Formats: sequence, structure tokens, C-alpha cells
Amino acid sequence: MFSFIITGIAADGAAAAFGGFLDIQFQPARLISDFMSTSGIGASFINAAAVGAVGLILIVLSKVQLSGSTFAAIFTMMGFALFGKTPVNIIPIIIGVYISGKLIGKSFSEYIIIALFGTALGPLVSLVTCELGLSGLSAIAVGTIAGMATGFLLPAIAVAMLHFHQGYNLYNLGLSCGFFALFAAALIRTGGHTFEGLLLWHTEDSVILTFLVPVLSLILILTGLFSGGRRSLKDLMAIQKHSGRLPSDFMDMESMEGALLNAGLIGLAGSLYILLIGGDFNGPTIGGLLTIMGFGAFGTHLRNSWPVVLGVILATLLFGKSLTAPGAILAAIFCTTLAPLAGAFGILTGLIAGFIHLVLVHQTGSWQGGMNLYNNGFAGGLTAAFIVSVIAWYRSKESGFK
Repeated sequence: MFSFIITGIAADGAAAAFGGFLDIQFQPARLISDFMSTSGIGASFINAAAVGAVGLILIVLSKVQLSGSTFAAIFTMMGFALFGKTPVNIIPIIIGVYISGKLIGKSFSEYIIIALFGTALGPLVSLVTCELGLSGLSAIAVGTIAGMATGFLLPAIAVAMLHFHQGYNLYNLGLSCGFFALFAAALIRTGGHTFEGLLLWHTEDSVILTFLVPVLSLILILTGLFSGGRRSLKDLMAIQKHSGRLPSDFMDMESMEGALLNAGLIGLAGSLYILLIGGDFNGPTIGGLLTIMGFGAFGTHLRNSWPVVLGVILATLLFGKSLTAPGAILAAIFCTTLAPLAGAFGILTGLIAGFIHLVLVHQTGSWQGGMNLYNNGFAGGLTAAFIVSVIAWYRSKESGFK
């Protein structure tokens, strides 16, 4: 996080970076709102560091140990803070989750993962605050209440959604937040608001942006190697044999060093893909790379990811779309939410999953008004549920229908 602050200051200077950071707090944050496009590279990195700090502080205060899930949560929060999350729009949601837990006698440590990943609905708070015509303290108050209500309901939804896809969608909170956002969007539309599409996408080349993830990936790889030696390589190979189905905590199942190696390799592979197709390194794509690196400790590895990515690529080309288009490039990154399908059922299933995911994800964002940052997690959950139900039906012939 400290490195992100230094990078931000180096990119734009301290005054511009921190000034832009303050501006970001009260901007629309719905998909796709690349903060680098609106407020600059420096401000975006300061915002990412601040959001990551919120998550880390909560983990420390809750006395939760480092695990694959917390590693994934911090990387995901920082990644999406480049294009949607801010300290202002995530804190009300976290408070709501805390209150929900207290109401049923649960400690916050039991709900902390839901609280951290549930910040995907931060744009809902920003929308109520900035886009519905409210102003001043009333806008802040109503937005805060909306965020707290959202967080309060998320735990109940998250538990139900996990059963829906049976653990084959890594971004379970993406499905949960998308489900909630459907109702929120319907309510807001009924109130007369029209959701205008957003596509704020930074396209300027930058050495900092190009090399950020590769350098971070190498740091993770070297840390894993120096800490674990040959054992880390053995653990890395063992990770490749797991399906990745939730919950697959690679730090617990194998080792922290092996998980760091895996995360670093995924970051390098993702960066290489963007370079090869000539894609943009910006808030959304770097945010996506940070997310899949995080899940390199919690379900994603190269062996279970490539079939799904290839499925997205094939679908993109078949339908005549550009691989560098925002929707296509983000789908190719985030489709790894479906990696457990390939890990459990094989390459063909992974290809089919990626193909369906690309078709579906282009539609689901508008259903939710762009308020769920984990749109690929929402589409992934629907895709996983569909494929798993078909597989279960087919396999039922062996025991007969009952």
C-alpha cells in the first residue's frame, strides 16, 4: 500500500495526487468509471492505497489471520479502488455488515470476508449520493443509510448464493451483490431515474502502468522462492492439481510460499496477455489483474484458468468483437472466476463456461445499472449454476430419476 502511495506521488506529484483523491470520493463510480481517466494516475493509486488500508485495518482489528481469502480480499479491494471503490462509498456497507452480525450474535470476524468483498456495491452509495439530485448533508446521509442497509442484507444473500452455484464461482459475492443490485436498480428506475451508461476508459500509455503488475508479480515470486525454497516449487505444483472449488485456500491447503508463487505467475500471465493483444493498462485492467492475483491464493491457478480464458477469446472472435474492447478484455481477465469448472470437470467444460460467460456478461451490467462492480462475478455465478445443473442432470441418469 505504501508503494502505491509512492507510485501515485511519483506519477502526478503530491498536490495533484491527493487533490484528485479527494475529488474521487464524490464522483459517480458505476461501471465503467476509470478513475485514471477522471482524476489521474496518482489520485487513483492514492485511493487504492486508502481502500486497501481500510481492509487491512479491519483484518488486524478483527484478529483474523492471513489466509487465501483475506489475501484475495485485499488485492480485490485495491484493484477495484482504481475504478469504483472509495473509502467514502465502502465504509457504510461495512458498517451494515457489522450491524447484521451483531443482530444475530455473530462476531465481525465471522462476517469480515462478506464485508470486504461486499464493498462491490460501493457505486450504489455513490449513485445515491451523487446522481439522484440530492445535495449537501442530505445526500451524504441518504447515501450512508443506503449503504448500511445494503451491508445489513448482504450476509443472508451471500450464504444462499453459495448454494446456488455450489462453489464453482469464485466471486460468490459478485453473484450476491448482483442479485441485490437487481432489486435496487428496479427500485431506483421505478422512482424515475434513468441509468446512463458510463465508459470512462484511460487509454494513454504509461511506463508506470505497464510495469506495475509485472514488477509486483516478480516480487511475490521472489518472496515465495526465498521464503520457501524448493518446497515452494513443490507446493506450486500441488496447487495446480486442485480444482479450485470454493473454499480452496491454497495458503492453508499447501503453503503461503506456494500461493505467492502462484499469484505472481498469474499476474505475469495476465500482463503478457494484455501486451500481446495490444490492450490498455489502466484502472480496470490493472484492477482485474490485481484481483486474479489475489485469487491466486484462493482458487485460481494457471491449469484451471486457461480453458475458460480461451473460451472467452473464441467467443469474442466468433462474434466479431475486438479482443481489446473494454468488455472483452475485462471478461478475459475476470472469467477466471469460473476456473473451478475447468478444474473439476475438464478442459471442454472450461471452454464452454468461458464462451457462455462472454455472451452473458455483456448483458448483465445494464440489468444492475452498473452498480455491482463484480459484474463478471454475477455473470459467472449464473453461468456456473447453469453448467453445474446440466452436469448434475446428465449424471443423474446413472442413478435414475427420482
